[in-house]
Amino acid sequence: MDAQGIKGYPVLIIGAGRGGSALLEMFMEDGLVSVVAMADMNSDAPGLQLARAHGIPTYTDAIRALQACKGYPDCIVYNLSHDDTIAEEAFRVFGDRRVASGLEVKLFWQMVTNLKQTKGDLEKSQNQLQSIISNVMDGIITINESGEIQGFNPAAEDIFGYAQQEALGRNVRILVPEPQRSAHDAYIGRYLQSGESRILGVRGRELVAVRKNGEEFPMEISISEMVLGGHRYFIGIVRDITERKRAEEKIAHLAHYDYLTDLPNRALFLDILDHSVALAKRNKNKAAVLFLDLDGFKQVNDTLGHDAGDQLLKGVARRLKETIRGSDTVARVGGDEFLLVLDNIGTNENAAQVAGKIIGALAEPFELAGEACRIGGSIGISMYPDDSRETLRLIKQADEAMYLAKQSGKCTCRFYRDVARQRQGA
Repeated sequence: MDAQGIKGYPVLIIGAGRGGSALLEMFMEDGLVSVVAMADMNSDAPGLQLARAHGIPTYTDAIRALQACKGYPDCIVYNLSHDDTIAEEAFRVFGDRRVASGLEVKLFWQMVTNLKQTKGDLEKSQNQLQSIISNVMDGIITINESGEIQGFNPAAEDIFGYAQQEALGRNVRILVPEPQRSAHDAYIGRYLQSGESRILGVRGRELVAVRKNGEEFPMEISISEMVLGGHRYFIGIVRDITERKRAEEKIAHLAHYDYLTDLPNRALFLDILDHSVALAKRNKNKAAVLFLDLDGFKQVNDTLGHDAGDQLLKGVARRLKETIRGSDTVARVGGDEFLLVLDNIGTNENAAQVAGKIIGALAEPFELAGEACRIGGSIGISMYPDDSRETLRLIKQADEAMYLAKQSGKCTCRFYRDVARQRQGA
């Protein structure tokens, strides 16, 4: 057997049972050791089968194996058999005792077995952890103190559009838009110097992130810190919350807007009117509240059906928005009732002119179910601050003025001052 061409210390293993097989597996993974032969009386021993599979010479006679290895003057013999004469034969072949046997080999075998078990457990744990990281739906990103990305799981790839190899080694700034991008390194630097942080340990912090294609999106992130091998790392658990934000916006919209016409509802109108009154008070100008009730709507609903009635209400909403200024507001507050607030209207006459335009717009026929339908509108008007300085009272006054308009022949408008005069005359 040629002693040249091997790497590491030459080793002969005698005994190819469980212990010898485990020892062979360990030595094959170690570049410092080269197993030059293996021997066992049982030609089917698991260690011999493994050795043959890797091109290692095998013997069923330990003496022949020793003789074959004498070309390796530094050969170390591991005797895992129960034959104590092997040590003597090794001495005759190699000239000294380089044989590990008996209790020494048993202890060594136990150490190897324990190391293999520990290694197996570690590999199993590592594989389980890697499987979790790879399959979890949240993105997991690890960065070092310099902000360089060290870990980027498949979910992070899906969220940000970067392949793992594209992201690794790059600064995490690529995942956030300006102005956060420019401030990121300074933020990490301040934390490393002072230990003060606004986001470490905070669960579910929301911020804006950016994908590879430049698209910005809302993201939820939780960041923690760890020290490994004397180095500090930051781990971010990230989640794309685009769909959740859309759902929240939809719920908020439904809470404040009429489902049919998409106009503000009563609750939102009250908030807008509060703001308008506060603005008028600060600027010392006038605001008008208009209460509109459709004339003839019930007849359309009863003759053409509710679908036609719904289409009519949508058409009314469109005409109202087209008639008023962008700074004014129209809301649907009942079946066929609408409220409007006209900011900085100037004079009562201006409010009356807007009411006249609305009545004129509603007088044009609506095309419903293939038929031309005509309706009208009666409008009541209250003025801030002339009639009241309270929002709810202004609405009530406009409502009362609208009923007076109905009594006056419909398709017209009346001011609350007309209601007050009528009461005084009564």
